Amino acid sequence: MTTRHTTIDSPLGRLTLTAQEELLTGIFFEGHWHMPPSEFFGEAVPAEDPLFQQTAAELGEYLAGERTVFDVPFKASGNPFQQRVWARLEEIPYGETVSYGGLATELGDRNLSQAVGSAVGRNPLSIIIPCHRVVGHDGKLTGYAGGLDNKRFLLELEEPAAAKESKLF
Repeated sequence: MTTRHTTIDSPLGRLTLTAQEELLTGIFFEGHWHMPPSEFFGEAVPAEDPLFQQTAAELGEYLAGERTVFDVPFKASGNPFQQRVWARLEEIPYGETVSYGGLATELGDRNLSQAVGSAVGRNPLSIIIPCHRVVGHDGKLTGYAGGLDNKRFLLELEEPAAAKESKLF
């Protein structure tokens, strides 16, 4: 399996993209929490790689408010519990949030909140698997592998127009 990576600039800072064959396997922020080991990244390649070009274009459209769903093929590798959590994250609609406790309850045990938080924090495909849509039980921003400023940016980007307008008055 050919593993490779590149970096791109974005409004969120420099992002590192990783892939195996024709599947995107990671999007990592500068200073990302829980970085995988160096062998996960493989060789550095130019950003002109077709998969990375598609990813950069779709991220650009999303960050410009022109895209709500990603089409780039991807695969996130993790243990069975992480896979369950990440699959649930993919179901959170654009512009909506859920709490860590709510996710834990949906997964069968409210006491799993910390385990859910750990799985969310180890999501290798930030933004595409929307871990930024998970908030504290009181709606407050808590932990984000890419930093709270980036989480706030992404949530504000996705905020429904009616909610934005209500803040004006």
